[in-house]
Amino acid sequence: MQTLHVSRKLGRNPRTFDPRVPHLSALLAGKPPPPPPPSIDYTTGMPADFGTMLNNTLGDCTCAAYYHARQVWTFHSGREVTEPDSDVEALYEQACGYKPTESGEGPGGNEQHVLTFLHKTGAPIGPTGQQRDKISAFVEVDPRNTDDVKRTIVELGLVYIGLNVPQNILPADGSDPPATWTVAPDKPKIIGGHAVVLPGYDSSGAILISWGKKYTMTWEFFATYVDEVYGITDASWTQNGGKLAGLTADQLSEQMKYLS
Repeated sequence: MQTLHVSRKLGRNPRTFDPRVPHLSALLAGKPPPPPPPSIDYTTGMPADFGTMLNNTLGDCTCAAYYHARQVWTFHSGREVTEPDSDVEALYEQACGYKPTESGEGPGGNEQHVLTFLHKTGAPIGPTGQQRDKISAFVEVDPRNTDDVKRTIVELGLVYIGLNVPQNILPADGSDPPATWTVAPDKPKIIGGHAVVLPGYDSSGAILISWGKKYTMTWEFFATYVDEVYGITDASWTQNGGKLAGLTADQLSEQMKYLS
C-alpha cells in the first residue's frame, strides 16, 4: 500500500464483483424514472469539519466513508451524530482485519466486503461501540449512468463510491488536495484507491467528503476515476422514507436475501 503524507491516507482495495448484490438497473427495469433534479446538497447547514475518522493515519477510508455517511443521514433525521474514533477503529478491525498491535496503516478494505459486513453484522456505534447500526440494504449503481447516480443521491442522501486516485489529488510534496478534483492534462499516475461519499451534486460535478472536509469532483473526473458506486439504505435516513427506484426500505432489504 502506498505511503502518503501523514495527514491523508487512502485504503480502498481493488473492487470485486458479487452477482448477489442487487443492481439499480435491474430494479428500474420497465420503470423509466423521472429525470433527477439539476442539483442538491445534503451538507447544507452541516459543520465544515467532518473529522478525519482516523483516515489521517490508517488506510480505513472504506470505514471512514460509512461514518461520514452516518453524519449526513442523522443530520437530516434531526440531530447529527458523529461516532468516536474508537468505533471507526473497531469497524476497521472487524470488517477489514486491521490489527492495532501491528505497525502501519493496516490492510485497507474492499467496499463490497465492508458493506456486506455492515448489512449482516452492523457498525459499532455509541460511546462504547456496544450498539450496532445495520444497513438495511446496499445496491450497486452503474457509474457510467450519471442520472442513476444523481437519483440515488437524491433518494438516499448520498452514494458510497470507490475511485482510483491520481497523483495530482495528493501531491508528492504533501501539499493540500485541490478544492476541486479535475483530470490533469498529463494523466498522472494512480497512487491508490479511495472510498468516499457523495452527498450532493450540480451540473459541474459532485460534492464529496474526504479527510474530514468537503471537496468537489468534476463529472469528467468522476467518469475517469470512479469504478464503483453504491446506494445504501439506513434506518437513520428518514427523507423520502428511504425509498430507491420506488421500493421501500423493506422491499430493498428483501433484495438482500441472497447475501444472507
